[in-house]
Amino acid sequence: MSDRKRIYTVPVRFVFRGEFKIQAASKAQAEEYAEKHCGLVLGGDIHSSLPDEMVNWDFPVHPEKIVGHGKVEH
Repeated sequence: MSDRKRIYTVPVRFVFRGEFKIQAASKAQAEEYAEKHCGLVLGGDIHSSLPDEMVNWDFPVHPEKIVGHGKVEH
């Protein structure tokens, strides 16, 4: 039996599920605002470029972790 170790590439996704509450004229406009003005940066914060009185958010601080099937690098 060999003690040689291999490097494995394991795909992992971190999924944050939550909601933005956005003041808008329609649901379509609210979705457009969320697409254009709301985001998350790893190591940063959930943010929006909309005025505070137009948006609020509710997201858990810990994501769902999804680990897929890996491949071996020789």
